[in-house]
Amino acid sequence: MAKNIILLSSIALSFAFLAFAFEPSPLQDFCVADPTSSARVNGHACKSSTSVGANDFSLSGLHIPGNTSNPNGSRVTPVTVAQLPGLNTLGISMVRIDYAPWGINPPHTHPRATEILTVIDGSLQVGFVTSNPDNTLITKTLQKGDVFVFPVGLIHFQRNVGTGNAVAIAALSSQNPGVITIANAVFGSKPDISSDILAKAFQVDKSVVDQLQAKF
Repeated sequence: MAKNIILLSSIALSFAFLAFAFEPSPLQDFCVADPTSSARVNGHACKSSTSVGANDFSLSGLHIPGNTSNPNGSRVTPVTVAQLPGLNTLGISMVRIDYAPWGINPPHTHPRATEILTVIDGSLQVGFVTSNPDNTLITKTLQKGDVFVFPVGLIHFQRNVGTGNAVAIAALSSQNPGVITIANAVFGSKPDISSDILAKAFQVDKSVVDQLQAKF
C-alpha cells in the first residue's frame, strides 16, 4: 500500500512539473511562419529572424468586396496565418464577410476560436445556439457599427436582412480558428455518413437525406 502511495505521488509530481513547463505565451517577439519547413509543431515553424521583413506582417486587398455569386449569397475573405505569416503564435486572426441582399453565412462553428463581429455596412441578423440540453437561440439584428460576440465552439450564423449589400469584419482568437459548416460536414462528408444514420438522427425519410447529400 505504501509503495502504491509513493508511486502515485511520484506520478502526480511529474505531471506538476510538466504543467509548470507549459508556456502559453510567446517566448520571442515574433515567430513568422515558415511554410517550407517540414517541422511538425502545433502551428508553424519560425522563419529565421534575419529573413523577416515588413511584408511578413502586412496584407493588402481587404477593401475589395468578395464575390457573393454563390448559393449562400456571401463570401468570407480570411486573414489567418495561411495568408499572413506574421500571425503565427499570436493567437489572433480576422475575416471580411460580404453579403448579397438576404445572403447568409450559414450555421457553422469555429473549433478553436471565439469570434467578435462588427457590422461595417448594412443590417445583419446574427445568432448562436447554446449547447445541449437547452439549445437556446441567442439572436439580434445589428446595424452599422454594432458588435456581437460568438463564443468559441458554438454554432452561429449571420443573414443580411437589408435591401443592399452588407459587410462585416470579424476578429477571431486563434491564428487558425478553423471552420465547420454544419450542412457541409453532415451532408457532404467524404465518404458519406450512412443515410440510415442521418434519417434516424433528423427523424426524416431516407429519401430526404439522399436529396440533401446530393446537393453537397
